[in-house]
Amino acid sequence: MAEKLTDPAALEPLLATGWGRVEGRDAIEKTFVFGNFIEAFGWMSKVALVAEKLDHHPEWSNVYKTVEVTLTTHDVGGLSELDVTLAKRMDALAG
Repeated sequence: MAEKLTDPAALEPLLATGWGRVEGRDAIEKTFVFGNFIEAFGWMSKVALVAEKLDHHPEWSNVYKTVEVTLTTHDVGGLSELDVTLAKRMDALAG
């Protein structure tokens, strides 16, 4: 089972790549903008496969070429290493 992050420094590399803290929640968020709907949906499909393997699923929404993502680990009531891992994979898949 995942454990809640206790070292805020674990988020520093993510904050440097555009992730931000969600006000009022122990969560991070980022908006990804792609060239068009097909690119956005294709990226979401790739992320879905990663998320399923990790058994860790994002909160997200898609409007045309924009995907808004929030990550938190509900089982621990806040951020965990799963969120850090998934955020890094999302960034890598977005190129």
